[in-house]
This record gives sequence, structure tokens and C-alpha cells, in this order.
Amino acid sequence: MAQKDQAVAELTKQFEDSSAVLLTEYRGLTVAELKELRNSIRHDAEYAVVKNTLTKIAADKAGISGLDDDLKGPSAIAFVHGDPVAVAKGLRAFAKAHPLLVIKGGYFDGAPLTPEEVGKLADLESREVLLAKLAGAMKASLFQAAYVFNAPLSKAVRTVDALREKQESAA
Repeated sequence: MAQKDQAVAELTKQFEDSSAVLLTEYRGLTVAELKELRNSIRHDAEYAVVKNTLTKIAADKAGISGLDDDLKGPSAIAFVHGDPVAVAKGLRAFAKAHPLLVIKGGYFDGAPLTPEEVGKLADLESREVLLAKLAGAMKASLFQAAYVFNAPLSKAVRTVDALREKQESAA
């Protein structure tokens, strides 16, 4: 009994420390394939095979609801501590290469996710790409602002040069 309580406590902590959780079914995958999957998402998530009943208890304790229907059959959860988009992309890519991996759903931003919503999450661009696009847009705005500020100055210089040339040619 103490072992189960400890397992529930650990799972509860993982739920509480995660920015998102993505639930999968791994039936038929080999140990080597599971290791490959873990390694592919290791940077942003911890992938763990879980016991459904203990996971339901831990999710409830962590205030997460909506996973109970998906916790059937052999389940494993990606506890996301990094970029949820990168993890969703990694799981989808692995599922394409290994059709035995089934994405059953998840929990993100206070709401349960359907498998289709996990797919939409995977369709988003990663945080790094979005930040790079934002930085590019800001840089372009700064260049445009610099041009606008320099334009009156350069126009004034051209006007003064034209007046000076006119005076020199008149003299």
C-alpha cells in the first residue's frame, strides 16, 4: 500500500510540475522503440509508462480532470516541462513512423485535449520559430522607423544643397 501511495504522490507531483501532459497508448511497441521515443522528446518532456488507476487518482489530486475516459489500455504519458508544441510534434512524427503509438489526448492550459486538438497543437510553430518571426518583425519596424526619422533630415539637406547651388549659379 505504501508503494502505491508513493507512486500516486510522484505522479501527482509530475502533473503539478508539467505545463502540459500528452496521453498515448503504446501497445505493441518494443522496449527499444519506447527508448527511441523517450530520447526524441527528452529535451522537453519526460515520457513514462503509467498505471491507469494510480494515474486517475494522481490527476484528481493535481486538479486535472477529463483524462479518465482515455486511461484505458496500456498508457504512457509525456509530462511536458518544455515546449508543448515540440513534444506534440515529436509524438506525431514518431506515431507516423510507428503506427502502433496512438495519441489518445492530453491536458493543456487548464483543459483536456482530444487527439485532434493535440494534432492542432503539433501544427503550430515552435516557440523558437515564433520568437524569431517576432524579432524579425520588430527589426523591420525599427528599420522603418529609422528611415522615417532620417527622411526629413535628408530632404532638408537636399533642399539646402539645392538653394546653395541656386545662389552660386546666380552669383
